[in-house]
Amino acid sequence: MPLFGSHLSIAGGYYKAVDRAGQLGFDTVQIFTKNNNQWRAKPITDAEVEQFETSLKKNGIKKPISHDSYLINLASPDDELWNKSIDAMVVELERAHQLGIWHVVAHPGSHVGTGEAEGIKRIINGLNIVFERTKYILTSVCLETTAGQGTNLGYHFRHLGAIIKGCGSIDRLTACIDTCHVFAAGYYFATKDQYEVMMEDFDQHVGINRLVAWHLNDSKKELGSRVDRHEHIGKGCIGLEPFRAIVNDIRMAKIPMYLETAKEVDPESGREWDEINLDTLKSLLQ
Repeated sequence: MPLFGSHLSIAGGYYKAVDRAGQLGFDTVQIFTKNNNQWRAKPITDAEVEQFETSLKKNGIKKPISHDSYLINLASPDDELWNKSIDAMVVELERAHQLGIWHVVAHPGSHVGTGEAEGIKRIINGLNIVFERTKYILTSVCLETTAGQGTNLGYHFRHLGAIIKGCGSIDRLTACIDTCHVFAAGYYFATKDQYEVMMEDFDQHVGINRLVAWHLNDSKKELGSRVDRHEHIGKGCIGLEPFRAIVNDIRMAKIPMYLETAKEVDPESGREWDEINLDTLKSLLQ
């Protein structure tokens, strides 16, 4: 059975997200280790680390993961932003390491008009600097698939593959598949056979052995829209059946799967949608 989780708020302390995950019945949790829309961050204290670790044990939460800041763009052609992004990614890895988190999910970057090849080259150079500056830790950069909105890279598995092959520290690179993103990017996985074709493509370019996380989100927009808009499970354009194939794939049995759907209450049932989405995913298990 997969490990199901959700991205939860760290307001009030990192341990608060873990406690909330436990209350909602999740097995794992995804967090930001700092305000995701700010460059600066307060240092993490030893007390905060201890509280986080205690809460993980108390709630039985395994394989927590973090997501990097949305401000980071390692594909940027602007040297000032590129260098700032490198500094920020180093901090993201250091903070995750401090909390005992093994993977930091990151969008590859946006080339802002310079073209895919140049953008990928920029990402590779940036990551090589990041890894050189964090040789003392093992936390990985977990490259996330994207919808390909604007000039965002990562909407094709070959983008991730090119980054991995180009980096000198490939043991520090892992991958995350976001269902909304790959659907919006044009990957069709409505049936089990189509899902297998998609995963064969992923394995060819990236390698299933590098897959350490899923983001399970339905899509408000249609197949190939290149628009990133998350929807509750089974309530969007993807539908339920594709999620059935994913959660029952024996290769994914120990890989954490995180919801990134809206934090809201269903007016009909009065229940939080995180709970409803979790029940929906569990109902698909065979």
